[in-house]
Amino acid sequence: MSTHVSEEVREALYEGRPLVALESTIIAHGLPRPRNLAVARELEQLVRDGGAVPATVAVLDGTARIGLDEAALARIAEDPAVRKLGHRDLAPALAAGATGATTVSATARLADSAGLRVFATGGLGGVHREWTLTQDESADLRLLAQVGITVVCAGVKSILDVPATLQRLETLGVTVVGYGTDRFPGFYLPSSGEPVDWTVHSPEEVARVMRARDELGGPRSALVVGRPVETDRQLDPALHDRVLAEGLAEARDKGVTGQAVTPFLLAFLTTRTEGASLEANLAAVRGNVALAARIAAADRAAR
Repeated sequence: MSTHVSEEVREALYEGRPLVALESTIIAHGLPRPRNLAVARELEQLVRDGGAVPATVAVLDGTARIGLDEAALARIAEDPAVRKLGHRDLAPALAAGATGATTVSATARLADSAGLRVFATGGLGGVHREWTLTQDESADLRLLAQVGITVVCAGVKSILDVPATLQRLETLGVTVVGYGTDRFPGFYLPSSGEPVDWTVHSPEEVARVMRARDELGGPRSALVVGRPVETDRQLDPALHDRVLAEGLAEARDKGVTGQAVTPFLLAFLTTRTEGASLEANLAAVRGNVALAARIAAADRAAR
């Protein structure tokens, strides 16, 4: 596989310093320009402030990049032709010399293959509502059952079927813990209402779980750390529920199906909440990135 690891990331791996992988889809497709580039820089700085090295992941001209310099980061943020790549798209993209931003599944795949142990994102994909009719499930779930990376997130996107997603993660053997909570986070909201079996309370406790997994060996799968967005940064719950119901109804009326559902609903929420959903999303991402850096540092100290 054509992969380029930046000098900073390569040195950190060699020296055993803590690293945090960051996805690039939020930069290319999740935020308006030019704010997306400012947020990309901010997230990398949050990792540095937490004592770790950031490794933003993307594919540029047919080469998988683990760690982006300023020019590459700007290109992902500013070029409207940048594609969205899940892990299934990596081989065609590399073969075709394409440029693309990596989703959760592609980022986790590339980061894990490079030896990174911690990855921060906003929310995971999952099982879609009305799965019995559409059979629509994010590729994130099966990929997370195949990599050993620790993923810090705010749960799964609230437009999905959260109970079914948690059941699917259990079936796939993916460990899920709540960070300071006994409820699975609700992406824009601190809680989805669904319980989690295990709760951790500090980066050091997460690092102990990671070490125990290493010692157990056996089948590889991700460790999902669900960190709730702060209550004062959440999307108003009543507004969330009302607008989501409206968005689901409009998607049905317009015949939006398959991969088009998620971007449609996220855009609908952003528009109808006048940007409040986007701000809640960013608050969650910032918190997840900061926590991931602390977990990476604690993991390094424990080894």
